[in-house]
Amino acid sequence: MNTTLNISAYKFVALPDAAELRVTLLERALGLQLKGTILLAEEGINLFLAGPAEAVRGFVTQLQADARFCDVAPKESWSDHQPFKKMLVKVKNEIIRMDHPTIVPAAGRAPAVSAATVKRWLDQGHDDSGRPVVTLDTRNDFEVDHGTFAGAIDWRISKFTEFPQALLDHQTELQDKTVVSFCTGGIRCEKAAILMREAGLEHVFQLEGGILKYFEETDGSHYTGSCFVFDERRALSADLSVTK
Repeated sequence: MNTTLNISAYKFVALPDAAELRVTLLERALGLQLKGTILLAEEGINLFLAGPAEAVRGFVTQLQADARFCDVAPKESWSDHQPFKKMLVKVKNEIIRMDHPTIVPAAGRAPAVSAATVKRWLDQGHDDSGRPVVTLDTRNDFEVDHGTFAGAIDWRISKFTEFPQALLDHQTELQDKTVVSFCTGGIRCEKAAILMREAGLEHVFQLEGGILKYFEETDGSHYTGSCFVFDERRALSADLSVTK
């Protein structure tokens, strides 16, 4: 019986009050008996929470009452147990570490494409302008090994901070193609897409909501294997069920 709602969400937005917000969000989550991890930084918020649906959605509603988070749209999946051991709220330098300070997503996103659009492009083998489409996996190598899009470019990085150098090494391979960067939930591929745009690649998009949103909104076609997640569920299938 899948009674535990799991959500993930992020938003790049200026949070100069991250330290104060940490206290507020921790108290709120503990009060609702939620477990998971919330990362805060001056660049934004990244959260993974699990618990009874009413409590989880209540937390999201309270979060959205803050105008900075009014458009946060969590990705949802279900499990038959609580996949987190405790509730942690941390303040960090970056909500996803890239060590590339010129990348400021809150100042402007790279263009995003919906799951349905990516599926259609992959179905037809090109984008709407007839340009060849490639998918670029921005995740760590061990995550990719669980599953990825068929034919996806995989630079075998072991941590996200290696992505900028990998781009320098392989940028010419991406010229004259439409590049769709993707990751688990959208946060890494958003930074990656901005970096690629700044490097001069014109036709770069991020998969809105990442693999989890693709699973949620399509039949999962063109994706092979499962999607690694950073909790006790380990990996999810295209129907968002826990991989057996």
